[in-house]
Amino acid sequence: MITAPAPSLQPVPGPVPARWQQLWREAVRDPAELLELVGLPGLAGRVSASAAGQFPLRVPRGFVARMRRGDPDDPLLRQVLPLDDEDRLVDGFGLDAVGDLAAGAGSGVIHKYQGRVLLVATGSCAIHCRYCFRRHYPYAEQTAAAGGWREALGYIAAEPGVHEVLLSGGDPLSLSTAKLAEFTRELAAIPHVRRLRLHTRLPVVLPERVDDELLAWLGALPWPVVVVLHANHGNEIDPSVAAALARLRGAGVQLLNQAVLLRGVNDSAGALADLSERLFSAGVLPYYLHQLDRVAGAAHFEVGDAEARELAAELAARLPGYLVPRLVREVAGAPSKTPM
Repeated sequence: MITAPAPSLQPVPGPVPARWQQLWREAVRDPAELLELVGLPGLAGRVSASAAGQFPLRVPRGFVARMRRGDPDDPLLRQVLPLDDEDRLVDGFGLDAVGDLAAGAGSGVIHKYQGRVLLVATGSCAIHCRYCFRRHYPYAEQTAAAGGWREALGYIAAEPGVHEVLLSGGDPLSLSTAKLAEFTRELAAIPHVRRLRLHTRLPVVLPERVDDELLAWLGALPWPVVVVLHANHGNEIDPSVAAALARLRGAGVQLLNQAVLLRGVNDSAGALADLSERLFSAGVLPYYLHQLDRVAGAAHFEVGDAEARELAAELAARLPGYLVPRLVREVAGAPSKTPM
């Protein structure tokens, strides 16, 4: 008798997950395509060609998938769609809303606050948020990573009072991990640096960025590392984001979140409370709730100060203190964020 061959016990290879760089390249860049994807082609008449030309649409497809189809008021869609509201000129809204250029020390170095220095590491972001306070920033002339970080590192080395270095942008995690490691190898030789902080939106909008290479780099750093995330609405945090955040925590990273109070996005105590609850479930502490930086093109997102304070008070009444972010404003020239 001829016996049948034993079934193979080898696993069948599945599809190889896309690397984050590929997903970045595949981001939606056409407002018409975005509206088709979310079932809102009729909203095309509200799209501003001039706003989209000055500050182009960019949004990862995974973030688009979290939007509610057919809902023109979806809080994630509102953050990225270039509407004709951006074309209005409003008094008090300018190109440098928080005084970055006045505090610049050259080569992407911004030194506003005692004990810490911020580096605009890159001008690239995986997502273009319409309220971005640096949407008019001259990245071509002011990027710390240019020239191998030499000038930025020289500035930090010459300032013994600087104990904390912040990488911002753009988004510092848009740089390759090898490029980030190049910087931290040199930074480790500066003895007065005690902490590293990364301000990033990528783990939220492109969670695939949290890969093995990034985690190995973070886990090997010689300082405590704080990652300040940027999520504005609870719907931004889906299982893929929660998994990425768990991996960051596993690398020993402290996770905080700063949100911006935005009209039509999170301007209710319910939305803010849900955001705090979802963040905490994902191992992230709410840190700041920023009043809108008054950058040109973003006036339609503004929530008045009196309403902002009422929302903060209602949030404090609903939640334990550790889940209530501090309501603050950044004032150009002030020595710290200004509590409200």
